[in-house]
Formats: sequence, C-alpha cells, structure tokens
Amino acid sequence: MNGIIKQIEKGKPFFEKISRNIYLGAIRDGFLAAMPAILFSSIFILLAAIPEIFGFKLPNDVSTWLWKVYGYSMGVVAILVSATTARCLSESMNRNMPTNKTINSVSVMLASIVSFLLLSVDQIENGLANGYMGTKGILAAFVAAFITVNVYKFCVLKDITIKMPKEVPGTISQTFRDVFPFSFAVFAAVLIDTIVRYFFGHSFAEAVITLLQPLFTAADGYLGISIIWGAMALFWFVGVHGPSIVEPAIVAIIYANVETNLQLVKAGHHTSNVLTVGLGNFVGTMGGTGATLVVPFLFMLFAKSKQLKAVGKASFVPVCFAVNEPLLFATPIILNPYFFIPFLITPMINVCAFKFFVDVLGMNSFMYVLPWATPAPIGLILGTGAGILSIVLMLLLIVVDSLIYLPFIKAYDDSLVEEEAKKAEVIELEEAAEAEIDDQIQAVADGKHHNILVLCAGAGTSAMLANALTEGAAELGIDLSSTAGAYGSHYDIMKDFDMVVLAPQVNSYYEDIKKDTDKLGIKLVATKGAEYIKLTRDPKGAVQFVLSHFE
Repeated sequence: MNGIIKQIEKGKPFFEKISRNIYLGAIRDGFLAAMPAILFSSIFILLAAIPEIFGFKLPNDVSTWLWKVYGYSMGVVAILVSATTARCLSESMNRNMPTNKTINSVSVMLASIVSFLLLSVDQIENGLANGYMGTKGILAAFVAAFITVNVYKFCVLKDITIKMPKEVPGTISQTFRDVFPFSFAVFAAVLIDTIVRYFFGHSFAEAVITLLQPLFTAADGYLGISIIWGAMALFWFVGVHGPSIVEPAIVAIIYANVETNLQLVKAGHHTSNVLTVGLGNFVGTMGGTGATLVVPFLFMLFAKSKQLKAVGKASFVPVCFAVNEPLLFATPIILNPYFFIPFLITPMINVCAFKFFVDVLGMNSFMYVLPWATPAPIGLILGTGAGILSIVLMLLLIVVDSLIYLPFIKAYDDSLVEEEAKKAEVIELEEAAEAEIDDQIQAVADGKHHNILVLCAGAGTSAMLANALTEGAAELGIDLSSTAGAYGSHYDIMKDFDMVVLAPQVNSYYEDIKKDTDKLGIKLVATKGAEYIKLTRDPKGAVQFVLSHFE
C-alpha cells in the first residue's frame, strides 16, 4: 500500500500544475464570484417549491413572483459568469504582463457579455430569447470570456490602440484605448456565430451542448460519476485540492442538469439527470471530499486512542457543514495508508447508490441548488424534493459509509494506542514559560495594528484560523484583526491587509499570489496541514505564528 501511495504522490507536482492553470482558475473563480446570485435564487425556488411538496399550494400571484425572482437571477447566470470569468482571467494574465501594459478588466467584462449574447441568444420579436442565458449557456460563457481576454491581451501587447494626447484625462484616454480590443473581441464572436449558424442552423451555445451531449451522457453513467468523484478523492489524498482540478471541467453540465431536472418535474416527469451539483455536494462529498460525514462520529464512538477521540470531538461540527480539512489534516487522512481505500471508494459507492435509486427505484434526482455548506442529509432530502426514497437513501448511505470506514479506523486506532502507550513512558515538561511567550508577542506587536487575511478554497477552513486569531488577539490585548476569504475572491480586498495566510488546500497557488503580495508590499505565509489545524486550536499560538513573520 505504501508503494502505491508513493507512486501516486510522485504525480503531485503535475496535479498542482493543473490546479494552477489560469483557465481552470478563471472558471473556478468566475463561478465563485457569481455564487451570491445562485444562492440568492435558491432561497426563492425553495420558497416556491417546498410548500407544494407537502400539498400546500401558494396563491398564483405569490408563486409567480417567486419564480420571477428565480428567473431574473439564476435565469441569467451565464451572462454573469461570462463577465466574472473574463475578469478573473484578465487579472491572472495581468500578473505576467510587461510593465505598463495592463488589460482593463472592466472593459473585458463588458466585451465578454456582448460576445456571449452573440454566441448564445436568438433574436425574437420584440426581444431576445432567454433559453441559453441561464445554466444551459455556461459553456458558451466560458468560451466568450476566453476569446475576449486573449483578444485584449494580443491588442495590449501589440499596442493596437487609439493613443490620445497627454492632456486628455486618464479615464477618457483608457476608454479610447479599449475601442480596438473591444471591437475585435466582439467581431470574433460575430464571426464564430455566423459560421456556426451557417453550418448548424442554430446558436453556438446550442451547438456546443449538442456536440458534447454524448460525453455528458457517458459522464452521467455509473463509470463516469465514479471516475469524477473518485478522482477528486485521489487528488485530495495526495494533498492537492481535488475539486479545484475536477469541478471546472464539469461545472457547466452539473448546473445545467439541475435546471433541466427542474423543468422536468414542473412538467410532471421524472428527474433523471444524475450528474448535478447536488450529487457532489451531498452524496459524493457528503461531509467533504472522501464522503467523511460519518468519520468523526465513528472516532468518538469507537476509537480508544486519545488522538482520534480528540479529532472526532474537534471536527464533527465543521464536517457536518462540509468543511473536513480539520479531519483530513489532524487525523491525518491525507497520505495515510490506512485510509487510502475507504477515502477513495466511499464517494464512488455513494454516487453509484444514488444513481441506482434514481434509475431503478424512481427517486427524483436533484432539482434545486442549495448552498454547498448545507448539512448533507438536509441537502439530499430537500434538493431531491423531500421524497421518502431520499430519506431511505440517506440512512442507507450513513450505514454503508460507516461499515466501509470502521475497519480501517479500528486498524489505525490500534496503532495509535500502541504509540500513545510508548509516549506515556516519556514525561514531557513542556510548560515553557507562557508568560515569557506572551511578553515576546507583545514586544513584536509593539502597539501596531495588524490586519490578516486567511484564504482557503471556500472560506470555511479559513474562518477557523481567522476566528482563532481574533480570539487570541482579544486574550492578549493586541490590536489585530483577521478576515476569512476564499481564494479567487480576494483580488479586490487584498490591498487592505498586512498579511495573507494560505490554508493547506490552496498552498499550490503560493507562487501566483506572491506576485500580487510582492507588488502590494504584503507578507505571504503558507501553512501545512497539521500545523494549520494546531493553530486553529491554539488562539495565542496562532497570534504568535502570525506576528513572528513581522519580526
């Protein structure tokens, strides 16, 4: 087993390189930027749909209004994503642009929206068709963003622009500088639209979905969904944030399928599309990557070692809300031979069980988008329409996952019990003058205000360290504030901080973000798994760790 893990670990640099690809990053960060609209719309769709599940029919005016709000947010999400993806990609490219040559991210957003509309939307009498403005148009949104940014990059590098006299104000001069790249980007979309409509008879967005439908169908099968969620677990096991690599490749279809399922259920049909965002959030990664929802509870119930019992108590709350990094790094599960098999196969079995319930037993698949941090049992039941079969499936998954993990937990626990027995013979006197440490911290702080930004993949794990820093600063009477954020949403706020701390799952982006922090004169610190978890549990130690980098 150790040999297999070592072979897999050799591929870690390659996996990290993939996760740092600027196009995958733009998709991830662009979607993250549009997430408020998606989560906002989910509130209204639940208010409109859940009462009907229990036989209560809302007044027509109320129902119409709720669906209208949903349609005006989720229904235009592709337009939003075309803009946010273009902006994120332009910001990534700007890091490597020559001095004094910068892509205007605002102009890029506008050009990308226009390009997307040309690639996706048909003209109808007195308006525009909205069929591909929502989730069905997301693939076209990515294409529009990529083309637009690359056209802008070419024009900026080649200095293809309208130059104004020095006396002209900067804002006006910038407007004229963007005329050519804006025009060329939109013209590229016009050209693509013309060619596609000539050969296919419909929009680019529709053509892309038609061409890729066989691939999407294959991905919706047992083998496809097993590979997708097995790959996420495999990448995470070697220390690379799996969702950052896998999700950008499937993000368009998993949201489009939810919308398709919603239309099916409204028409009175069975919702059969399995490959959805809910399948990942509440089944494949139930309790976090590796489907670890049951693991902390198994630690608390069956473990004899002090370590696993402590990890279980400390991690069961965040794991319930799909933040399982405390569990992954404190156990540890990452690169631990004892957990390789259950961590890999549990999500695969879960998604296959879900597909069996949908295809064979007739359970509805996910038709609603819920926040990813919704506890998995609630997310699975509500997201699929609160049917009896969804409740049965959730109970079954809890039992099956427990049976898979328990033998491996017992084996690892036995090894820890032996280690703890040996350590008990060694008396460690680590009561190292806490007062002295406090004095050292005060000396480094020196009455100055320090503002710390902690980044992780989804702002869940980062909140744990940010809270610890806030608590430690209060205990020590130090003027220090901390904020949690998600990597990709930090670009605009980073300038307001003195230091950026990277959680373990975003360490692979260290070199990318260092270019930004160096320009701004901000300190950047990367943390390791066990180290990070230890800091979240030690508020004073967390403050000391941060301030030590200001010495």
